Amino acid sequence: MYRKCSLFLSFVLCTPLLMANAPKQAIKTNNQLVYERQKNADNFSQMFSNGQFFGRIRSNTFLYTWEKETTKQKNSLISGLGGSLVYRSARFHALSFGTGLYYSHAFFNDSKYPITTLNKGKDVLSRFDFVNSGSKDMAVLGQAYVDYKGIENTTLKIGRQLVETFYAKSNDTKMIPNTFDGVVLENASLPSTKIKLAYLAKQKLRDHTTAHSILMYGDANSSTSVRPEWSENDDSAMHKGLTYTALTAAGVSTDAPLITGDIHNTSIKNLKADFSFYYVPELLSQAMGELNYKINFTGFSITPAVRYIKQFDDKAGEIGGAAYNASSASLAGYKDPSSLDSQMIAARVVCKINNYKINLAYSKIFDEADLITPWRGFPTAGYTRSMARYNWQANTKSYRIEVVRNANKTGIYKNTFIQASILHTDADENKGYFDENYYYIGFVQNPLENLQWRFRLGYQDTKKVDADGLDSRLELNYLF
Repeated sequence: MYRKCSLFLSFVLCTPLLMANAPKQAIKTNNQLVYERQKNADNFSQMFSNGQFFGRIRSNTFLYTWEKETTKQKNSLISGLGGSLVYRSARFHALSFGTGLYYSHAFFNDSKYPITTLNKGKDVLSRFDFVNSGSKDMAVLGQAYVDYKGIENTTLKIGRQLVETFYAKSNDTKMIPNTFDGVVLENASLPSTKIKLAYLAKQKLRDHTTAHSILMYGDANSSTSVRPEWSENDDSAMHKGLTYTALTAAGVSTDAPLITGDIHNTSIKNLKADFSFYYVPELLSQAMGELNYKINFTGFSITPAVRYIKQFDDKAGEIGGAAYNASSASLAGYKDPSSLDSQMIAARVVCKINNYKINLAYSKIFDEADLITPWRGFPTAGYTRSMARYNWQANTKSYRIEVVRNANKTGIYKNTFIQASILHTDADENKGYFDENYYYIGFVQNPLENLQWRFRLGYQDTKKVDADGLDSRLELNYLF
């Protein structure tokens, strides 16, 4: 396995020397790739000959320093080096296909920085593989799909793929993106309306080498391996009470799919209306509605927005409880510990002046239950979401001011992109959480069109004793 990984990395590293430097792809600040326009084919063989390879060499370094170390919280340093090679075929008779190979090797001293303390940088390797086999490598098939555009205004994609919806995202901020096995349908037949629907049977989180359940937490009955909780959906926001044992005892499938979708409408001038939903059979569902209305003035614009989320419990609350950390101490602070019915309201005002954007935002999670969305789509994104902050626990109110400079949609930032924010979270201590101020600043810049660096800093300042710390992240990308 190690030899195969080394050969893959060597291929990725050497390929740029054999290819032209003209950029065929770029990376936006949200980590989504912008690809060169797909080519067409006149016959079957041209599907392959007119296909395109997209390569990427990537490194990520994560340093977390606590204000005060304890036996349970240690400073940590970990780096990842790897890359990806994505192939997109040309389109023939409305049909095309794509594949993506990804590789990551982690560099860290396990005796100095134990694997259990590497929370911020854990995704550069598979923790489950490491504790069971000692492997610091990940080599995965991250994409393998076919897509069809033979129906007017419609795209159908089947297989392992990157999914970008409100609730499920690739969130490619580490080394390997979050991917899903399933079917995604996009349609734009209705006037000023775009619809995306997805049936996702499996997920492969960024630090996993195999696909796993959408909404099931591993335990000793699901795997006899070391640390079985890392074998299934172990996302930071996963509901840890929805274990294999608990779901099985309740007679609920441990392999339920995620059915999700987005509807985007711009029928009314200057108004963007969005509706999103997800449904996990027999467990849980959510619906989200959002309105953004842009008011133009001479030289600037103001866009007020509001977002509302309603969470509907089926059996998940009875099985796992109202708190996603499944802590018995936390559950004591919930009005109904066995219900996951909940709501969120958020509002913001965005002002754009030349190359600046100012975002003032507020969010409130009702004093009912935590919101459950462990597929890298964040309910407070664009409002009060800052780096690594999960502020959708019950009875939580958050306030944020964000300033952005030099944003664009091309993915090439010749002028340094700067994003800075201050977030205040008013949490419910009865549920085991603490008030927090979080200070963030991030930079993205392209010294060359196909070379990009990113540097991000986040400082956590809480009222909890010894909980403060600095999160530092440096990323380098070379695209070819």
